[in-house]
Parts: sequence; structure tokens; C-alpha cells
Amino acid sequence: MAAYKIEIDETFNVPRKKVFALFADHHRFGKMIGAPVKRIKESDQADPNGAGSVRKVGLGPLSIEETVLEFEPYSLIEYTVTSAGPIKNHIGRIHFSDTADGQTRLKYTICFEDVVPFTGKLIRSLLELGLRRGIRRVPELA
Repeated sequence: MAAYKIEIDETFNVPRKKVFALFADHHRFGKMIGAPVKRIKESDQADPNGAGSVRKVGLGPLSIEETVLEFEPYSLIEYTVTSAGPIKNHIGRIHFSDTADGQTRLKYTICFEDVVPFTGKLIRSLLELGLRRGIRRVPELA
């Protein structure tokens, strides 16, 4: 099985609190990436989208479930895919920080392995394209 990695490093002239809120809210995150996203289990934390929350991304048989593993308000969201699908060992890590000039830096890293040999490259390309397209919309949506 081959391992695949996506790394996105972007800076926005938007307050970190607002950028984090966009990524933390499952419904708003779905709007950003252009896919239906629905929280199907709330976190026991103060934020219902926090650690332990589960979101369904996509429609019907083409959907996956993601579980939030770590949730540090305004600085980190880490999640994993917890349903069967075309990928395994998927970890997404979104880190938010301030730049020296007061902007918000977003570092989004995804690592995964393919289940069906030779499909990982295509999955990585499609996933990265969708994420980059959505992330370009952060200033208008945050």
C-alpha cells in the first residue's frame, strides 16, 4: 500500500478566530468545500464539533464518516476517517496560527493509504483540488 500526503499552507488576512470557526463548524466547512457535511454525533466538549464529534461527508454510498480526534480552539483540529471507503489510515491535521504581520496561517496536512492499489494518486488529486478550491473561498466565507 502506498502512502499519500497533501500539504496546504495558506495565509489569510482574516482573524484566526474566524478562520478556525469556519473549519470547526461541520456545516460551514461543507459549504466551503462544496460537499454536504452533517454532524451525526456531537462532542462531549463545550463545542459540539469538538473531539469525539462525527461528521458525514458526501451523499449516500459515496459518503464517509470522519471523527474529530483533537480539538484545540483557535489552533488545531485533527480528524480521521472512521468508515469503510477507498482510503485507510487517513489523518487530517489543520493547524491555525498568527503570522508576524497579524494574518492567519493555515497548515492543512492529510495522510492516507489507498485500499484499492493504484487509486491513491487519483484520490489525492481530487481531494487536494476540492480542498484548495474551497480554501480559496475562506476570505469570503469567514
